[in-house]
Amino acid sequence: MNIRFSKSISIAGVCLAIAGCTTVPSQRLQQDEALVITGSAARRNYTPLEPSFACIADTMRDRKLPQMAIAVGDVKDYTGKYSQNEGNAITQGGALMIYSALGKMGDTILLQERFDTRIAELELAYTDRRQLGDGKQHAVEAGKPAVPWVPYFGGTILRSSYYIVGGITELNYNIASHGTELAVSGVGVKRRTFTMNIGVDLRIVDTRTLIVARTVSLQKQIVGEEVGAGVYRFFGNDLLDINVGTKNQEPLQLGVRTTIEHGVIELISAIAGVDSRPCLESPATARPAAVPVAAVGVPVAAPSAAARPGAALQIEEPTPGALVPQNSGAGGTNGTNLVPFDFTSGAVSVNSQSALDRVAAQASQGKPVTFHLLARDNEMLPPTQRRELTNQRIKSVTDFLIAKGIAASRIGVTWVPSPTDGSITRHSAGYQLVSTMVVAP
Repeated sequence: MNIRFSKSISIAGVCLAIAGCTTVPSQRLQQDEALVITGSAARRNYTPLEPSFACIADTMRDRKLPQMAIAVGDVKDYTGKYSQNEGNAITQGGALMIYSALGKMGDTILLQERFDTRIAELELAYTDRRQLGDGKQHAVEAGKPAVPWVPYFGGTILRSSYYIVGGITELNYNIASHGTELAVSGVGVKRRTFTMNIGVDLRIVDTRTLIVARTVSLQKQIVGEEVGAGVYRFFGNDLLDINVGTKNQEPLQLGVRTTIEHGVIELISAIAGVDSRPCLESPATARPAAVPVAAVGVPVAAPSAAARPGAALQIEEPTPGALVPQNSGAGGTNGTNLVPFDFTSGAVSVNSQSALDRVAAQASQGKPVTFHLLARDNEMLPPTQRRELTNQRIKSVTDFLIAKGIAASRIGVTWVPSPTDGSITRHSAGYQLVSTMVVAP
């Protein structure tokens, strides 16, 4: 408020008027200190997408999807907008916003720290130099005195499955503005609205292969409004000039956070094989259905429904104890006879041919051979479509072995997922088990 009166108005009256405009709460924290404006209390930083995160997380729990190990890389401000007086126009904490967004999904996400590992690396260095202790004594070698330093046997740092990187790439000022101003005899009103926008580009990457599994590019408009009124009049020799108004704008950095959170929801949903649209549109009641990988931007090969040769290829339902951990068996049985397939492909890949050559070589000696068919763990298909693709893969492997001289009657299938089971069975880092096959003696 700006009030200017003529000299006939007393200074005391001006002071009272200005004092009356002070409505901000203040508090004296110590008796010998001046009043301090306290403002509102701290609170959790809620965003409009809070219910959407809860919706996606509940859906993943309902389907018993495995916990996803996610790391976050650097998410920079690439807009280049900088003010000499106010510094960077856009937050430099995009990565921190992604960490907070992933934290909203609770136990469905296992967050892996990769953004700032300085403390962990320093303590590992202390451990390596036998300088780090925990206040206890540790027996390192049998028959020797205990030591005060912490021994390290390796493997304590868990690997991530995916990581998210990207940046804030757009900041466009005043892409549209509208306004009206009217004044009659020194009395006027005005109203103005203006619109700007920001853009964010994110991607989620498979940590093991460095394949970009999904990308998103999102933008959000930021709206502001200014309303004012004024009086500019002479009353004889006295001048009255009063201007009042308000100016409001959606918080710019909140707009950045909301856009980043939207991107995180789309990336995680794509990897989990969940349609995020119901949760983004009606999060309170939505329970999105699983969708084919093609629905999230990855083409799916059309699987063949051709019958498999030989009665020995009848599918059996899984039995308790049928699955054995990869590292519990002898090499060559569970460790090396792994047949990985390319993403949504039913053909034997070049990488799999060497494994099948070993299977054929062992089987040609009359030995029983067990081997596993694997697919990428981000290959999430509906049960019916996955069943058809699994049948096609089994047929491709069977045809390959038959071409190597193995009789079709010796080749069988000991395990596949249930026809109605939509979950995945993890086998090793980055892979899921789609079938277990055997060549009988």
